[in-house]
Amino acid sequence: MKQNSAHGLLLLLLSLAVAGSLSHGAYPISMRQLYAWVTSSPPGLDAISHNVLFNIRLPRVLLGILAGAALGVAGASMQALFRNPLAEPGLIGLSAGASLGAVAAIVLTPGGFFIIACAAFAGSLMSTYAAYLLGRISQSISGLILAGVALNAMLFSLVGLIILSADDAQLRDLTFWSMGSLAAANWPMIFLLGPLMLAGLIYLVSRWRVLNALLLGEREAQHLGFSLGSTRRGLIICVALTVGPLLAVTGGIGFVGLVMPHIVRMWRGADHRWVMPASALSGALGLTLADWLARCIIAPAEIPIGLITSLIGGPFFIWLLLKGRTG
Repeated sequence: MKQNSAHGLLLLLLSLAVAGSLSHGAYPISMRQLYAWVTSSPPGLDAISHNVLFNIRLPRVLLGILAGAALGVAGASMQALFRNPLAEPGLIGLSAGASLGAVAAIVLTPGGFFIIACAAFAGSLMSTYAAYLLGRISQSISGLILAGVALNAMLFSLVGLIILSADDAQLRDLTFWSMGSLAAANWPMIFLLGPLMLAGLIYLVSRWRVLNALLLGEREAQHLGFSLGSTRRGLIICVALTVGPLLAVTGGIGFVGLVMPHIVRMWRGADHRWVMPASALSGALGLTLADWLARCIIAPAEIPIGLITSLIGGPFFIWLLLKGRTG
């Protein structure tokens, strides 16, 4: 019952955050108008308000929910798989590979959102696969972590080399992509990414039993009948396929996958039957609130959402370290 009530509380907070995010921005829409639009009751919305709400804000909020949920669940999965509270999807090369793909597309091609997104997605998949192949040599989690660290260093070095040949306009594009944003959200993107994100979330949440077993150690998990090789492979591939497209679309959004699982475990313990769905809800809540702030603090201008998550997540994580709550 306590777990269900906690889920209900997160859902309520997420609903309130969604309502606030839809209502506020450079073009304000009152809660009364929003309620009239939802219930199809008069007076409804004028043409401009309807266009802003339906074609701009609603896809953006939905992308934020999907992205936050995916990052939260992926972070919880990586932390359990590596038995490392500092683990997150970037540890296995996802962020570095996506950055290399995006930078190469911006500097070496005519650019454009579609080309940049495809290149970033391809880079994230290739870097994750390379980390997995290298990690198989040692047949251990530590080997995979070391492979990810080495690949991150190499890939970011390549990013630096490519940036040296960028012009001023390309450097602006690189800076904007690296700081993260949900501004590219639209309905075709939601229809394309939505099913993939939901499938990845369902698979990761359904693996809560093996993630609980991994908390006891690899040997204990094997004694309980879990195949660690196939488990590791399935989780890594699923995280790559879930987070990779988001990195390609949103750019760099830090700390959501790192901090939100910590908050959930501090609140309700380490049982992944609870941690996984709560990490999805808290990640969605956190990113929705961050995007709301990013659009409203200096409206009509916009702060990159990655700056908001880092400014809030960084000090919070330092506090966790000082309190000794990351072990």
